[in-house]
Amino acid sequence: MEFLLYLPLGAAAGVLAGLFGIGGGLIIVPALVLSFTAQGVDPAVLTHLAVGTSLATIVFTSINSVLAHHSKGAVLWPIFVWLTVGILAGAVLGSLTAAALKGPMLQKVIGLFAIAMAVQMGLDLKPRASREVPGKPGLSLAGVVIGWASAIFGIGGGSLTVPFLTWRSVPMPQAVATSAACGLPIALCSALSFMLVGWNEAHLPDWSLGFVYLPAMLGIAATSMFFARLGAHLAHRLPPRVLKRLFALQLLGVGLFFLF
Repeated sequence: MEFLLYLPLGAAAGVLAGLFGIGGGLIIVPALVLSFTAQGVDPAVLTHLAVGTSLATIVFTSINSVLAHHSKGAVLWPIFVWLTVGILAGAVLGSLTAAALKGPMLQKVIGLFAIAMAVQMGLDLKPRASREVPGKPGLSLAGVVIGWASAIFGIGGGSLTVPFLTWRSVPMPQAVATSAACGLPIALCSALSFMLVGWNEAHLPDWSLGFVYLPAMLGIAATSMFFARLGAHLAHRLPPRVLKRLFALQLLGVGLFFLF
């Protein structure tokens, strides 16, 4: 029954993710916080469960995205490989960092990030292409930071990877495609880490694997992949600037909700 309740959430997250061109984590995490609160989940584990579950759903949605970008030959696989070396370490570190934070503090951290993203999107702030792609150690170090932050915020990392790659003079289509590919190891490693660090946690609801709530994961994944395509189709029919500002307002609301 609970699985069915999360099908509409997956549909909404998919549409919004496709519509605004950003991963669904910043949409799914606050929605899960609200739904878990309504279910009476213990506040001590509620936020961590929302973040871990969000990352688990991104595993499913990112597979579809990677295949689509790869079919167009847009993924820069050498960059992906060395970013992923760092991402795997960063994702584990990020999950441990999140686990060390109390639920209310983790919500405030996510809120600040959502507000920062709202400002970036609302003002259309973009880094200028001013440097070349770094070598293998530089890519791996960047991957550590991206994986660490993504695990804490429950996102696939696109809002961090794309600006980094464009700053390093990677053309936008290849930056988006390579970022989408990086979302899979970020989500997979982070979700597994959240499962492990929350495995013996008390007060988790039934059907939880550590900090991943299976009914929500399966319900969201079942509909979000399909509806992301619908959102992408709608995005081509609406003005991009209006879309970005609408999403910026939504993120601002999310950030203020978590902070206050």
